[in-house]
Amino acid sequence: MTASPTQRPARGPLDAQRLSSAFALHPDLSLELLAEAPSTNQVAAERARAGAAEGLVVVADHQVAGRGRLDRTWDTPPGTAVTFSIVLRPTVPPAVWPWLPLLVGHNVAKAITSRGYDARVKWPNDVLLDGDRKVAGILVERIDTPEGPAAVVGVGINVDTTADELPVPTATSLAIAAPGAPDRTQVLLEVVVAIREGYDVWQAGGDLGTARLATSYRSHCVTLGRDVRVEVPGGGELLGRAVDVDEHGRLVVEKADGGKELVGAGDVIHVRNADPAP
Repeated sequence: MTASPTQRPARGPLDAQRLSSAFALHPDLSLELLAEAPSTNQVAAERARAGAAEGLVVVADHQVAGRGRLDRTWDTPPGTAVTFSIVLRPTVPPAVWPWLPLLVGHNVAKAITSRGYDARVKWPNDVLLDGDRKVAGILVERIDTPEGPAAVVGVGINVDTTADELPVPTATSLAIAAPGAPDRTQVLLEVVVAIREGYDVWQAGGDLGTARLATSYRSHCVTLGRDVRVEVPGGGELLGRAVDVDEHGRLVVEKADGGKELVGAGDVIHVRNADPAP
């Protein structure tokens, strides 16, 4: 029996056997696959506090109470998204830890681009398609553990979400951006490996590694060169043009009077375009 043109193929679970076989080829990664979880960051944080080694990847086939920045929550229909968190234990100086969410977003975008999409990053933690449509979000949390501080890096990617299933009109999915529903299992594997490889290069590169990351990030950041409105806690806002990302991962905003102000990812609620994208 052939499906009608309006009928979507059945959405199956992630392929546990393929994931297990693939992770076995990467000794610096380990997998915990959950059929359902409220938040992979919450589970990964618990594992980190219990002594989980760097490289643990907690995957939820269906995440029912995902968490974003500023404790925003979201849900996705089963079988439509890739949601996971990675436990990392950076040895880089604390001053460059703010690069983590930017690094992760950059490597998520690179993995998606390698599949034929035109993915870009929006400072500090979004991956966009088609100019300004959000396809993925990043949440990095610092966790104190008996073995020292760890970072829990959460990633959520809209893979097979339909237009009427999207949480907001400004979002999109891989399936919307290009015909056909991508293989969620393969997307997960490619993105996790890209993040781990990018992280290892950054860790090993010292100051030069951060400088190279900054150069590459700037070239793929759609925020730069745009007039923006930065909303900050307490109801204030900063208007100006985003002109750079500095060596600590902060956005450099040039105001109308020519002065420049630095804003860190933890100090903003939203960064919005003040004018339509060119």
